[in-house]
Amino acid sequence: MSSPAKVLSILSLFSSEHPVWQPDEICHALHFTRATGYRYMKELVDFGLLKKVAAGNYALGARIIELDYQLRQSDPVLLAADAIMHELSTKTDREVVLTVLINRKQIIDIHRVHALKPITTSVARSRGRQRPMFRSGGSKILLSWLPRHQQRQIYLTHAAEIMAHRMGASWEEFRMQLDQVKKSGFYMSWGELEPNLGAAVVPVFSPEGDNVAALNLLDSPENIQKTDPVKIKQVLEEAAWKIRQRQAYPAAQPQGAPAS
Repeated sequence: MSSPAKVLSILSLFSSEHPVWQPDEICHALHFTRATGYRYMKELVDFGLLKKVAAGNYALGARIIELDYQLRQSDPVLLAADAIMHELSTKTDREVVLTVLINRKQIIDIHRVHALKPITTSVARSRGRQRPMFRSGGSKILLSWLPRHQQRQIYLTHAAEIMAHRMGASWEEFRMQLDQVKKSGFYMSWGELEPNLGAAVVPVFSPEGDNVAALNLLDSPENIQKTDPVKIKQVLEEAAWKIRQRQAYPAAQPQGAPAS
């Protein structure tokens, strides 16, 4: 791991469960010497990515908020998706979420449009929330579109977790499940991520045809089960097509998807 990667790895320690860290805890968790750990932390403080809090502990710094603002103003997928997601939420009266895969390691919700009648769930959902890698429709859609060698590397790294989530007791079973999801281009689930949450999901592509996100339509498990899968898939695919078109032509009004 390069020195910049080691410095930035400190940021990955911070979470809602552990938002404040002591310097010695950071050094121990990442196997840094005390001198190295303190030097890295000082660099992050100087850049505003960390800040000192009471008793010399560290928390995430305000520069992260600035970077998030810049991302929301410049990310082509977010800029293309926002209006379409609001349109979809209004049309269906359901919550809409955009999810991405980061470096084949993390599944993150990057944008969310709330319905007029919010779904009550046991886990708070918001922009920036990390999802389990092998549970939920968004995760499975994103994994299914990865190149085969990347899927295999993920399997070799997470075989026990994949089996625990019933996604395959072998590489062949895991590959076949992902192939099935990719072939369908659609995934429905109820109670898979949260007990009171159901979802219908399709992939979102760039103008070049790369899978860049998963578009999730959320509702209660009961309502998702009652939904006509053919109709809801068509609605989602039309929205995904509009997002793809707006990436290519940002200034143009989105047009409906071509007849399949």
